[in-house]
Amino acid sequence: MFSYQDLQVIDAVARLGSFAAAAAELHKVPSAVSYTVRQIEQNLAVSLFERLHRSVRLTPAGEYFVVETRSLIKQMESVRQQTQRVANGWTRTVSLALDNVVREDRVNSLVGDFYDAFPDVELLLTMEVFNGVWDALAYDRADIAIGATAAIPVNGPFSYRDMGKLDWCFVMSSQHPLATAERPLNNAELSAYPSICLEDTSRILPKRSTWLLDNQRRLTVPNWHSAVQCFCSGLGIGVMPAHLARPLIAKGELVEKDIEDAVLASSCCIAWRTDKENPAINWILHYLGNSEQAHREWLA
Repeated sequence: MFSYQDLQVIDAVARLGSFAAAAAELHKVPSAVSYTVRQIEQNLAVSLFERLHRSVRLTPAGEYFVVETRSLIKQMESVRQQTQRVANGWTRTVSLALDNVVREDRVNSLVGDFYDAFPDVELLLTMEVFNGVWDALAYDRADIAIGATAAIPVNGPFSYRDMGKLDWCFVMSSQHPLATAERPLNNAELSAYPSICLEDTSRILPKRSTWLLDNQRRLTVPNWHSAVQCFCSGLGIGVMPAHLARPLIAKGELVEKDIEDAVLASSCCIAWRTDKENPAINWILHYLGNSEQAHREWLA
């Protein structure tokens, strides 16, 4: 019904209070401005301005129309700007899948710094476990994965950057019956106690377990925060990322034990979809740094 230029004319006349002043600002002749206003009033079947001797004044209907006009102008400007940004690789959201092993304090820093750099882009964060990270990346629920463990289990438009090794500690409560043993523990005695395991959040890819022996009961929890409570309460035994376990070991709440089949360190990486690269994603990848920096800040 109204063009962008029509709305600009109404706004200018309302602000300046005369056709002549609006015409000067818009680089038009007064008759063209007067004609545009008259056509809009005819389309609406209402009077927007009361004509005075050398000026105009908004009618009540005109006051309402001008408020809506200015809102529409802002929306049109926003559509134009966002369309140009999309053409230049801009995106409205970036999705991150974080493995539950990463340090939470680094997540907070990343979010704060990202919003400073991209005030008009939203971050969507999910905390995943094991193959849940790869599942989110493979099935387009995440653009970037941080702290993904084990070998890449899927094929597709992905690239990755090494984050080094994630060390594990085999732990139990300091009050556990096996806590005082001064020798490596064998599988037969370990299997008598529940293994505290995190639930793999994968929806489609095969699920993995933290550490589990044959014929051993599991105590399955959703995240490492819950696992810590169970370990400290003596409800089970198992492995924990070293950077989470060592502070608890130092405080005497947990003890680390040698076991018959030592748990090997896990390879970790940052992975991302190469078909989704844009300035915001590239900023995050640069922010995470090289392999040494990423390991030090997110896993150490």
